[in-house]
Amino acid sequence: MPGWVQHAMWWHVYPLGFVGAEPEALDAGAPPGHRFEHLTAWLDYVVDLGLSGIALGPVFASHTHGYDTVDHLRIDPRLGTEQDFDDFLAAAHARGLRVTVDGVFNHVGRGFEAFAETLRHGPGAPRESWFRLTWPEGAGPGTEPGYADFEGHHALVALNHDEPAVAAHVAEVMNHWLDRGVDGWRLDAAYAVPTSFWRRVLPAVRARHPEAYVFGEVLHGDLGAVVTEAGFDAVTQYELWKAIWSSLNDGNFFELAWALTRHDTFLDTFVPLTFVGNHDVTRLASRITDRRHLLHAVALLFGLGGTPTVYAGDEQGMTGVKEDRAGGDDAVRPTFPPTPGELAPGGASVLDAHRALIALRRRHPWLHTARSESVLCTNRTLVLRQHAGDDALLLALSLEDSATTLTAPGATSVLAGDGRVDGAGPATQVVLPAHGWAVLGTG
Repeated sequence: MPGWVQHAMWWHVYPLGFVGAEPEALDAGAPPGHRFEHLTAWLDYVVDLGLSGIALGPVFASHTHGYDTVDHLRIDPRLGTEQDFDDFLAAAHARGLRVTVDGVFNHVGRGFEAFAETLRHGPGAPRESWFRLTWPEGAGPGTEPGYADFEGHHALVALNHDEPAVAAHVAEVMNHWLDRGVDGWRLDAAYAVPTSFWRRVLPAVRARHPEAYVFGEVLHGDLGAVVTEAGFDAVTQYELWKAIWSSLNDGNFFELAWALTRHDTFLDTFVPLTFVGNHDVTRLASRITDRRHLLHAVALLFGLGGTPTVYAGDEQGMTGVKEDRAGGDDAVRPTFPPTPGELAPGGASVLDAHRALIALRRRHPWLHTARSESVLCTNRTLVLRQHAGDDALLLALSLEDSATTLTAPGATSVLAGDGRVDGAGPATQVVLPAHGWAVLGTG
């Protein structure tokens, strides 16, 4: 993993929604949207938050939501031009912000040229082998074949990852945008692609860009084995995401404690990409059933080992519920105002807590690989000792309706949150208010 990732904390943006782009591709010949300026206007806000990078969702030419890519080498005209993107990158880098982009390489849209060419030509098309096709008897030019798609979405045509030309294409695309200045890649739906494919692709990328950060979207399973076999730097930690909100909602910190034992085993192999919200799930402020526990989740995000990611708007306490229907993602992918100063009021307290926890994380970069030790765990109270080498912090959480006194051995001060340290040494305790949380220094 590149050394700079130890200090990385991301602001994750779904660009097409953020800038209010049209829901479908522009007509041929229509002028581009030039909307990257909208994103650029928020870069100082990200710096003020204390985060160190922008993790962009899809920005390449597509039919609709960006995950039906038709040209990996062209910026979506709804967002702007290649020059607009270059200008955005330059503005981000000038502020010290890294930028990753989203690579959709499991599947493509039906307008992807290799597939459109195959439909026009019929069996024997030059790039027919890029896809997993079944031709009907007597097929000729213009015949519609059967084809593998992505999870039953027929508009998303699955690529044939056994085809060497597909691997060469993906390596070319990744290097093209890294040459252009991006700092890394999120590999969408990496769980659906054989790890052997990435082992063929990534050496050509690493050879040219050894400092690039490459992480895959993986939902579950033996994450360490996936990282090792594929050659990723990291994968997404959905198990921890689920355990955080579920334990808070159910009043069951034993679920989180168990998940952290798994999380620590992953840290033996790689540092996961951690999050409490993203563009594919219900927003944190809507997922947490008791608003008083929202910041408990944020404290865990920044207090646990991993590379933390904040989904744009979560730092303001924005709400939004994902629904299983056409347009069901819209509520979690809203349009943002042209500038931060035009945000709706009401998010200041959540924003202030994010700033404080991000600043704490910056002062303690060792938390990137910190392991967790349960000092105290009940259904509704938890004290974790986060440690790496000689460094340690305590994270104390309570879901109780009244003030609670918890054991906190070695605690010396409250670094974030609200509480009071009593005593000294092994007998130290922390007093938390009702539904309180605190990050405690130990030295």
